[in-house]
Amino acid sequence: MSGCESDFVRHAERMAGLVACWTFSEPPGTPRRSVAGRGRFDLFEVGGAVPRIDGAPIGGHAVRFDAGSHLQIAHEKTGALNMAGPNATLSIFAVVRIDSYDLRGGTVAGMWNEGLGQGDDSGKRQYALLLDMPWYGGPKRVTPHVSSEGGATRRSDGSMLPWCADYAATRAPYPVGRWCSVGMTYDARYISAYVNGVAEPWRDDEATDKRDDPYFTSEGPNGGDRGMNPYYHGRGVFRYDPAQHTASKPGGGSPFVVGAREVRGKAGSEPLGGALAALAVFDRTLSGEQMHTLHTASLSEL
Repeated sequence: MSGCESDFVRHAERMAGLVACWTFSEPPGTPRRSVAGRGRFDLFEVGGAVPRIDGAPIGGHAVRFDAGSHLQIAHEKTGALNMAGPNATLSIFAVVRIDSYDLRGGTVAGMWNEGLGQGDDSGKRQYALLLDMPWYGGPKRVTPHVSSEGGATRRSDGSMLPWCADYAATRAPYPVGRWCSVGMTYDARYISAYVNGVAEPWRDDEATDKRDDPYFTSEGPNGGDRGMNPYYHGRGVFRYDPAQHTASKPGGGSPFVVGAREVRGKAGSEPLGGALAALAVFDRTLSGEQMHTLHTASLSEL
C-alpha cells in the first residue's frame, strides 16, 4: 500500500467497530475486496464493468460511477453490514470526487432499495450515504438517510409522506471537481452528516426546505423540531424479515450497494456521478474527532 493508503487503513483499523474498508485498487472485471475489518466482503460488479481511474489520493486508484454499472453485495451475504434494529448504530466514511451539482440523489453506499417510487411502501431501505436530495432541504448537500419503515416515512398517526424523509444534511454543499470526504454517523437517535471531516450544526428553514410538515416540526424530541444536522431519528433501522415482509416487500432484502441503487424498480439508478477512492463502514457511532482523523489521513497528500 502507498503511504496515504496505509495511513487511512491504519487509522480505520484502530477505531473500534470497523466492519469493512475498501480502497479500490483492483482492475475492472474483478471483485473489489475489503482490505480491513471483519470477514471478507467482496463487492461484485452489476450491470457491466466498473472502470478504475488513476490519480486518486488513496493508493492512486478509484472506481468511477456514471450510469448503469455499480458494485454490490447480495443481501444474504451482507453479514455484519446488515445493521438493523431499534438500537443499531453505524458510521460511513468515504473519499469522493463529484463532477457536478446535477446528481439528484447520487449514491455513495448503503443498504438501500427504494421500491417503486413516490407513495410506494415496498422499499427495503435501511441506511445509506446519499448526495443531493432535492426534497426536504438536501440539494447539493451530503444527505445520509436512515429508515425505520423500509418504505416511505410515516407520521406518528400512521399517515405516509411521499418519500423517505429521514435524513440529515450538511450546511455546506459538497465541493465539485476535487477530492473531498463525505460521511455519516447514527447513534440510534440522531443522524449527522459530514463533509471534509466536519458535521456543522444547523437548522432548516421550514418553508424553503419543505420541512414545515408536522412530522418535522412537532415529532422531534419533546414534541419539537427534528433539526437538520444533526437530524433526530429515534426509531431505529429497518430489518427485513422474510416471514413478515415477503408479501409486502417482494424480492428479498436490500443488497449492500456502492455507486448506485434501485429506484422505481430499476437497479443501477441515481449513480454517484463521480469517483470513489475509499470507503469504510463501522457498526458504531464514530466521534467527530475520529471522522476528522479519517479525513486528514485520507487527503493529507493533496
